[in-house]
Amino acid sequence: MYNGIAASRGIGIGSICVIKEHDLSYESRKIEDVEGEQKRFNDAVEKFKKETSEMAEDIRKRIGPKEAEILEGHLVMISDPTMAGEMGKMIAAGQCAEAAVEAVCDMFIGMFSKMDDELMQQRASDISDIKISLLKNLLGIEDVDISKVPQGTVLVAKDLTPSMTSQIVKDNVAGIITEVGGKTSHSAILARALEIPAVLSVPDATTLVKDKDTAIVDGTEGVVYINPDGDVLSKYIIKREDFIKKQSELAAFQGKETVTADGINLELFCNIGTPKDAKKAVECDGEGIGLFRSEFLFMDNNHMPTEDEQFAAYKEAAEILGGKPVIIRTLDIGGDKDIPYLNMKKEENPFLGYRAVRYCLGNKDSYLIQLRAIVRASAFGKVKIMVPLVTCVEEIRQVKELVAQIKKDFDEKGIAYDKDIEVGCMIETPAASLIADLLAKEADFFSIGTNDLTQYTMSVDRGNADVAYLYSTFQPAVLRSIKHIIECGRNAGIPVGMCGEAAADPLMIPLLISYGLTEFSVNPVLVLTARCIISKWSKAEADALAEKVMALSTESEIQSLLKESAKE
Repeated sequence: MYNGIAASRGIGIGSICVIKEHDLSYESRKIEDVEGEQKRFNDAVEKFKKETSEMAEDIRKRIGPKEAEILEGHLVMISDPTMAGEMGKMIAAGQCAEAAVEAVCDMFIGMFSKMDDELMQQRASDISDIKISLLKNLLGIEDVDISKVPQGTVLVAKDLTPSMTSQIVKDNVAGIITEVGGKTSHSAILARALEIPAVLSVPDATTLVKDKDTAIVDGTEGVVYINPDGDVLSKYIIKREDFIKKQSELAAFQGKETVTADGINLELFCNIGTPKDAKKAVECDGEGIGLFRSEFLFMDNNHMPTEDEQFAAYKEAAEILGGKPVIIRTLDIGGDKDIPYLNMKKEENPFLGYRAVRYCLGNKDSYLIQLRAIVRASAFGKVKIMVPLVTCVEEIRQVKELVAQIKKDFDEKGIAYDKDIEVGCMIETPAASLIADLLAKEADFFSIGTNDLTQYTMSVDRGNADVAYLYSTFQPAVLRSIKHIIECGRNAGIPVGMCGEAAADPLMIPLLISYGLTEFSVNPVLVLTARCIISKWSKAEADALAEKVMALSTESEIQSLLKESAKE
């Protein structure tokens, strides 16, 4: 048995196919025909762009727009004048194209790898993928065609890159095992979107196994078995059948209210990134949008979206939801998200720097454009404004002042909007948690972002395998913080939601019911699963479990108790 990170739920049983890394060695040579070498490099880049565009479009159609954005990000990177320009300079100095690609990519990989946040390190993985693809093009090496693996295949790779994942035929791949990656890595995101069980960060996975070995991939527990004995195999065949049966039973919750076993009504919303995602939320029976990540409107453009462009997107989402809540998070830029045309200055630690509401309030002209677009869209549905990365009361007050200015202007010009549009805080830092009682006096609602709250509270880079054991929402410090935030919101009489991954975790749900969470916001494909779990718990049962949990001292003790008490 081998342990790794549980990245995509389910049980996969099948025959292993090891995706071996290509030999990308080459002879570094001095170039006499610089013009010819530059053309060879340009041809390799154009081939990369063409193939990546095709793969991104395929992912967009088969999986979804959010997942396609991973590959589209590769196109943005290779088009960055800094990266391509440095490669061109080296070629002009007489270096061969392979050496130029390797040296420049390695420089960026080294730079991003040293950063303290997981998503910047994920950028290093992206550049590594670009480097490998360009070198293959230059060396004339063809990729292994993963699309042709037979049914029941378990893929084992050092890292499952987005370009590899784009080839996966869902019905043929039973499971995925990699040597690197965390719960929020691109491998994990794509595996979950494809609903393929995956266990990541299994040390030396590619050398532990060989082609045709039998593997069990438990993507729920983060466990892998290679060539298991009959008893283990039989146990997991039953577990897989139970999991499949439970998934099929979820259809009974379609169109039903989200209600606890003792009749407490809760709200089950969805997280989206584009207006098209809003359609998916409705199809999956979401009761609203708990998080509309507006930054994707900016990242998908080569210019600052105008007020009318933004208004059209927000209005479309509001109309698709037909009067159900649509909570739009204002621009959360910086940190892991860079937009070239904004010309943001480079920072040593962007996650602790000039990002999100800090950037927006420092650039009020562009922020007012976004706020105006959101307020205009509120005339077409129940639209709300959510402010990310709030760390002090002054920030939410300043945003409310800007909204008040917009309302005054709209009243004078006769522009329609919801007079009662709400402005809320995203609580995702220890600072916001500690002053949640003060923020609750200013905000109309709270939404807890557990991904960043966990990372900041535990001071842990969630993509770093060496410290991944600390990145858990079940850490006592994180649970106490969540409980405190919800209590502060309830005491002030405002609704409290959660839009981080923990909102859909079956082990976390009873605790959230006990704490008094009123709104769960999840990936659209997890709506019915979350509704099913919520229906199995009464408030009294949840309270009894939470009391035991809050008396425990370690994450492992808490996880063990919650697993023993689970009602899946």
